[in-house]
Amino acid sequence: MTRTIGLDLDRIRPGRDTLLWAGLLVNTEIILTVVYLLAADVTIEEWRFLVYPFVWLNVAIWALVRTDPTPRSSRDRYLGAGIAVGYFLALAYAGGLVAPPGHAAMGWRLAWLPPGWGPALMFTGESFKLTLMPYNLVGYAALAYLVYATVLDAAGSAISGALGLLSCVSCTWPVFAGLLTSVAGAGSAIATVANEWSYAISTVVFVLTVGLLSWRPTFGR
Repeated sequence: MTRTIGLDLDRIRPGRDTLLWAGLLVNTEIILTVVYLLAADVTIEEWRFLVYPFVWLNVAIWALVRTDPTPRSSRDRYLGAGIAVGYFLALAYAGGLVAPPGHAAMGWRLAWLPPGWGPALMFTGESFKLTLMPYNLVGYAALAYLVYATVLDAAGSAISGALGLLSCVSCTWPVFAGLLTSVAGAGSAIATVANEWSYAISTVVFVLTVGLLSWRPTFGR
């Protein structure tokens, strides 16, 4: 008995319409960024931070549009939805969407951050606070949706369920950076690199994870 890994290139090859919509999306993001910079009159020292959220948003949109999960039964659908919701909540907590209240003023407020980072909706209550930035809100939703699709495919591919575990790396690297800082000391070279490049590394891992979960290799005889 032999097993082969099947890769459907048509699922990942962009068509003409996809490229046109992608060009329109990127141009819109550039225009929004330029308008924000002119209106806010801010000085940008690290331009890469303007790019990170758009990478998350664009990759997430691509994954959501191209993923069409088909549940084999109601049980599979409910199971997949339950795991996806639980996974999104775990991402939200580990990624900072939900956190302890701290010392911020109570209530709702809107932060006009650069496009992708904002506009960020924030809420501080007595027991928790929310920080809803567009890039990680959409990104985590896309990961949860892909995990939902992965669960539905798991009946036909044992490896698919294992791939879902890779998703949490994209949200936990900032946590690792904080642990490295506390253990190694804020002035250490390791802690400096971890904090300096945490967004870059988490973005790379996010893109790779979305790619793996979108591909979802299948096994056949």
